[in-house]
Amino acid sequence: MDIDEDRALGDSSPPEPPATKMSRQQILTLIAMASINFSSMICYSILGPFFPNEAKKKGVSQAMIGLIFGIYALCTLVGSLILGKYIVQIGAKFMIVAGLFISSVCTVLFGFLDQVSDGTVFIVLCFITRCINAIGFSAAVTSSFAVSAKVFPDNIATVLGFMEIFTGLGLILGPPLGGWLYQSFGYEIPFVFMGCLLLATVPLNMWILPSFDAVPSQNSFLRLCTRIKILLICFVVFTMSSGLGFLDATLSIFAIEKLNLNAGSVGLLMIGLSLPYGAASPIFGVISDKYPSIRKWMMVIGGMATAVSFCFLGPLPVFHIKSQLWLTVLMLVVVGFSLCMTCIPTFAEMIACAHENGFEESLSTLGLVSGLFSAVWSAGMFFGPTIGGYIAQTLNFEWSAGVQGALTFLAALLQLIYFTIEDIQNKSQKAKKIDMSSSQGEKSPLLPKMDNLRVDIS
Repeated sequence: MDIDEDRALGDSSPPEPPATKMSRQQILTLIAMASINFSSMICYSILGPFFPNEAKKKGVSQAMIGLIFGIYALCTLVGSLILGKYIVQIGAKFMIVAGLFISSVCTVLFGFLDQVSDGTVFIVLCFITRCINAIGFSAAVTSSFAVSAKVFPDNIATVLGFMEIFTGLGLILGPPLGGWLYQSFGYEIPFVFMGCLLLATVPLNMWILPSFDAVPSQNSFLRLCTRIKILLICFVVFTMSSGLGFLDATLSIFAIEKLNLNAGSVGLLMIGLSLPYGAASPIFGVISDKYPSIRKWMMVIGGMATAVSFCFLGPLPVFHIKSQLWLTVLMLVVVGFSLCMTCIPTFAEMIACAHENGFEESLSTLGLVSGLFSAVWSAGMFFGPTIGGYIAQTLNFEWSAGVQGALTFLAALLQLIYFTIEDIQNKSQKAKKIDMSSSQGEKSPLLPKMDNLRVDIS
């Protein structure tokens, strides 16, 4: 029987909707978000291969180098909370464009700091430039997360996974390109080149990025943070960014001193972290959107794998294994893959949790969630370089990597406990509902009351 015959016989089932294509606004938003992720990350990641060693030549200690990396994240934390709260009043598009412009100018200025005096002057100017750069970065990233979720409400994990390809490309190309430019042309050129690349995205986003109108909300970060699930996810995000920030500030010195690599080789070494992260991002994004129920277990498994990898990155002295290049590369690959598995579901889970607890589906709510996400991520990026750098200076890289692994394990363990209890409670509630419905069914009469029946015998 064909479809027309089914309809003729009264088949009321609706026809399957045709496959929807992306609108022009969605395509333009994807292009804009890709340019932001790529250019921002390539500018952020160029410091790793050569800046710590260059700063040591300027008389800066290992702990102070970690603080220079960490202050960027601390300012991003503050900026994300403020800008996420007032994204509607400021305007999402203006935040992105202005943030990119500020970051590009500061990146170029950072390239001329080698001309200043050693010691205190160099350190102070590094802090000032990094702080202003962080404000611009927080504006662009916080707004981009909210805009992505606004334009793609039903496929946010897939879109973020796709965007993380460009994040990964920026992280992949930044260290080796920065290391090569540094070795070939000196300290200034990497920052000038990358800053101009970031500056080129400003007119691009002014042209292609749509404008978004929204109504301010009365919700707050405090109300959002009253949910235990949100706090646990925030702790997971904190441990992920802490590990990445720790590697940015300490891996290059470890590789140069223990593995006898030069700046260019260190840049290639960092590809072992960023390449699997970028490659796996779209896969985990699709899985996360297609099977929302397994997002929480992706975070748990990814966190456990990351914890083990950090412990063997050095590796920890308790294992009595000598530091070797192949082992470091292998563990960086596992860290990149497992961090991707953990990171991709987090933002979508935070949005879902907010909606489940009465937050309206609006740009204002998305601004709060993206602001909180960026703030917690930045808190980890501050903690990792500063505390990790201090432990590396006091003890060594191996022990500090083990501390990062322990934090990641704790976050995964707490989530495992919470989600297990949550599943048990949900199963118990479902069983009670089934029992109640069955008991009500047994009490209902099998035949209708005869008093309500009227028979016409005339």
